Amino acid sequence: MTNPQQALILVDLQIDFCPLGALPVPEGDQVVPVANALMPHFSTVVATQDWHPANHGSFAANHPWRKPGQVIDLHGLPQVLWPIHCVQESFGAEFVAELHTDAITQVFRKGTDPNIDSYSGFFDNGHRRATGLGDWLTARGITEVFIMGLATDYCVKFTALDARQLGFKTYLILDGCRGVNLQEGDTDRAVAAMRDHGVTVITADQLLSNSLL
Repeated sequence: MTNPQQALILVDLQIDFCPLGALPVPEGDQVVPVANALMPHFSTVVATQDWHPANHGSFAANHPWRKPGQVIDLHGLPQVLWPIHCVQESFGAEFVAELHTDAITQVFRKGTDPNIDSYSGFFDNGHRRATGLGDWLTARGITEVFIMGLATDYCVKFTALDARQLGFKTYLILDGCRGVNLQEGDTDRAVAAMRDHGVTVITADQLLSNSLL
């Protein structure tokens, strides 16, 4: 029996973040079976989707002589530069084919403003504009969120931190995530930061075998 106050949030399970994509997260495709196994246990399933215009400021290709991995100032915020990825309406921006998208209740797109990146599913990186996800969850009576997806050290991390800041009881499904690890240890540091901010770290098996649901 599903709990109507709980929601599963799937972060950026898109082709470009999987092995054949433009910005592949190591083993990114391995989280898809975890998502498919968990979705039937939730009455509310949200998916976030990176949805960048081709001129997005986070793309290294849009900055002469810059390359992916470098950090610049983008309109007052530090910005890691990335390969071109998840461009609106492109093949790479689609959800991976193996994901059971029929079970998704609502999709929230992010990163649509070329002047600012949006790692979190709730806000852009400067908290200047909300995606609407927080209000949407609250309107549905959701008080607990379970987060998984790509990548642990970026979009998953900031989605979880914002969920906590907004007052949701927040769980990270660790085996349902994979990290980029631009710097060695980034993923471990991201998990530690989430724990420090009150995020409960669990595995999918723990979620299905105990009374959390």
